[in-house]
Amino acid sequence: MITTEFTKADLTRTATLEGMFRLNSTANGLTGDGLEAPGSEPTTPAEQFEGRNGYDASFLPGWEIDLPLATGAAAQDMRQLRDGSGSVELTYQNFSVVMSASRRLSMITAVNINGQESRRMSRIDKWSFDGRLDKTDQWGDELYFRNDLDRGHMVRREDPIWGTFEEARTANVDTFHFTNSCPQMAGVNQRTWLGLEDHILKHARADGMLVTVFTGPFFSDHDLPYRGALVPLAFWKVVAIVTEDGRPSATAYKVSQARELEELEFVFAGYKTFQISIQQVMDATNLDFSALLPFDGFTAHERATGEPLVELIDRLENIRI
Repeated sequence: MITTEFTKADLTRTATLEGMFRLNSTANGLTGDGLEAPGSEPTTPAEQFEGRNGYDASFLPGWEIDLPLATGAAAQDMRQLRDGSGSVELTYQNFSVVMSASRRLSMITAVNINGQESRRMSRIDKWSFDGRLDKTDQWGDELYFRNDLDRGHMVRREDPIWGTFEEARTANVDTFHFTNSCPQMAGVNQRTWLGLEDHILKHARADGMLVTVFTGPFFSDHDLPYRGALVPLAFWKVVAIVTEDGRPSATAYKVSQARELEELEFVFAGYKTFQISIQQVMDATNLDFSALLPFDGFTAHERATGEPLVELIDRLENIRI
């Protein structure tokens, strides 16, 4: 059974990871993406984000899905913007981010994907701070400098790049803000995890080709302490579509990078993606996905049987929508 808890073996391995990273980061001066020394990262001024549409709760036809926010004690961990509005939602072009104050990482990202209006844009080189927050509220390159950690996109770069040329270009640049990154080993960038959106898009209504995707880290007390941060050991996705036959469908997925963090050799064969229930994501994150639970077959199965349901996705064709 796969849950957000980790085995004793996993926890024993993570106890040694911080020392391994320290050794690796000074061994040969490698900088991964060719990063310059931390301190030179640009900041996008707050006023430049004016007019961003952000996540659209009414994006899917006939299905209103409000941005899921943290509940209970976790609600106190949502970072508010500096503008005094009390808002926790950072709006970008076609997506939104809610930050964790304690982790300085995204708690949840929400993106709308329009497959029919998708455009291709070249990657950019620079990641930037978001000026609507203090720099101390978001991890910059000091977390990624001279080690094997990637600045992993939570909202996949290609997903919000749709609309007019200007809108698509804005969305491309917006995805390269530190608020949209979490530290990931290179193994995260493999076919099954990155291909989820594309595969599910194919099952959306042909006349709409619309998908909503929520992504974030599983925060745990067992996450890896490193350079003052806690590196998440696992990530989740929740995907909502209206299927070809007009049926609302919601599914959830988990990927763990605990073994990749240990190996530092990027053993891709050990990296696995699982389909899980949205209820499991909700229980582990305290994010309110209750509106999606009636449309998730895995959650329905768990309620009927009382047993958690987890299935390995070794091929995208194994996904049950």
